[in-house]
Amino acid sequence: MRTIVITLLAFAAGVLLTLWSPRWPSTPVAASTATPASAANTADSGDDTAAGWPADAPTPEQVLYAQAGLVRTALAKLTPRVPGTPNLYVVAFAGDGGEDVFRNEVEYIARAFPARLGPSTHVLVLENNPAPLATRPLATWSNLEGTLDGLAKVMHPDDILMLYLATHGSEDHQLLVDMDPLPLDQIDANDLAGILKEHTFDWKVVVVNACYSGGFIPPLHAPGTLVLTAARSDRSSFGCGSESELTYFGHAWLVDGLNHTDSFLAAFGIAKTEIAGWERQDKLPPSEPQMDAGGGIQAQLAAWRKGVKPGPPVPFAPAPAASSAAP
Repeated sequence: MRTIVITLLAFAAGVLLTLWSPRWPSTPVAASTATPASAANTADSGDDTAAGWPADAPTPEQVLYAQAGLVRTALAKLTPRVPGTPNLYVVAFAGDGGEDVFRNEVEYIARAFPARLGPSTHVLVLENNPAPLATRPLATWSNLEGTLDGLAKVMHPDDILMLYLATHGSEDHQLLVDMDPLPLDQIDANDLAGILKEHTFDWKVVVVNACYSGGFIPPLHAPGTLVLTAARSDRSSFGCGSESELTYFGHAWLVDGLNHTDSFLAAFGIAKTEIAGWERQDKLPPSEPQMDAGGGIQAQLAAWRKGVKPGPPVPFAPAPAASSAAP
C-alpha cells in the first residue's frame, strides 16, 4: 500500500512540475553583434533623452564611460612645471551645459591665462557643454575630485591651486551641475569645502562666479585661501543667459581686470567698480562681489607674481559652438 501511495504522489508531482515549468524557446537566441549607437541613431529610435544632444557626439552612456580617461588625458597634457618659483594650477569648472556663457569663460581661461601669466600657469578645464563632449572632461563632482587627486601628485608645497567655478547658483548656496540627460550630483558650499579639505593644497584661490555665491565664503574660509565671489550671499549676479557671451563678473574680472594687472586682488577691485557701474546703468540691484583672504595667501601670491612676466592683453572671443544637435 505504501508503495502505491508513493508512486501516485510521485506521478502527481511530475504532472504539477510539468505544468509549472516555463516554456523556454526551442532554439537559442542569437547574441547581439550591434555596435554602440551614436547619438543620432538614439534620437532616430525615438529616445527623448537624446533631444538636444549633438548628432556627431558619443552617446550619453559612452560619455560617462569615457570620463576617467579624459581626466587622465587632461592631466597628462598639463605643461611642465617651471622650477625655482611657485606655479599656479588652474581648474576651470563650467557647471551648466545649457548655456554657452559658462563654456566661454573657461575656454577663455584656457587660452588667456598661459599667454597672459606665463609658463608657470597651467590650466585644466572641466566643462559641461554639448561642444566638447568627446574632448573635455565633464564638470562633475567625481571629475573634480579626480583632477585634484592628479594635481596633488605634481604640485609642490609652494604651488597655488586656483579653482574657478562658473554656473548658476541657488539661494541655498548650491551650484548647478547639469549636462542633460546625464545624472550628475549637485555641489553646495559645504560639499566644495569638504572636497578641498580632502586634498593637501596649502595655497588656494577659489573663485565662485554664480548667484548667491557669497554663501561659499564661510565654509571655505581658511588660512592660505583666497575666496572671490560674484555676489553677496543674498544677491543675484548678472550676465548669464543664452544671449550672453560673458557674465558681468567674467567680463569684469577675467577679461578687463586680468588684462590690466596680474594681481587677482587688484583685478577684483577693477571688477567691483565696473560691475557696480553696469548694474546702475541697467537699473539692477547691486550684486556686491565679495572677497575673503586667509592668512598668508596674499604673500604667497606676491611670491608667485615675482616669477611672472605678463604677456600682452588677450582679447575675448566666444568659444566655437557645438555642431547641430540630434532632433
